[in-house]
Amino acid sequence: MKAVVNEFGNRFSTGLDIDITAGDETEVFKWFIASILFGARITEKIAIKTFKMFENESNLSPKGIVETGWDGLVRLLDSGGYVRYDFKTATKLLDVVGSLIQKYGGRLNEVHKAASDSRDLEKRLKELGKGIGDVTVGIFLRELRGVWEKADPLPQPLAVLAANRLGFTEFRGRDQSESVKILKDLKQVWVRNRVKGKDFIDFETALVRLGKDFYRKKSIRGLPVSSLKRSK
Repeated sequence: MKAVVNEFGNRFSTGLDIDITAGDETEVFKWFIASILFGARITEKIAIKTFKMFENESNLSPKGIVETGWDGLVRLLDSGGYVRYDFKTATKLLDVVGSLIQKYGGRLNEVHKAASDSRDLEKRLKELGKGIGDVTVGIFLRELRGVWEKADPLPQPLAVLAANRLGFTEFRGRDQSESVKILKDLKQVWVRNRVKGKDFIDFETALVRLGKDFYRKKSIRGLPVSSLKRSK
């Protein structure tokens, strides 16, 4: 557990210098935009580069996204290498942010406040616009565990894949009830094998990264951690 978490448990938000630990609205919004970028079928490297372009050249706020406009968003996406999804993502960002402004005054913390429970929170986020699906919501909420009381997403398929291969759960996540059991199993594994200075979010992040490697390399179990270096 210690080797896996230390090797692969670097949070995506931390890697972008986004601090969501206090639930600050500005930082949470930045992480939301980053989660949308990570949610597409695109490399982590390109998603990070694209986010940095947004951060350097645009006002990363709901108002700033709207004022940048479709053409400006496409330019930023292309500059980051997000070419394959540039038009689609620019449209998505404007739709989602516009909906956030209209329904919740442009504040993601208000989405959390309005939700009745974890599943309702996920539903409200997905209702912000077409293209905000389970993957994006899972990425976004995973790192808000312990910050937002109702942030408790079910494990992503990649995390489930790694958890199966490492023997942390026998369930495969075929339906929601199995996914609930997997989350329970993983939390129990973490409680029994805590790593000093880390928490459950780091464990879950490590599983996502290991799942990516397994998906590409078709092997995890029995390999030393040093051989599981992430593919660039």
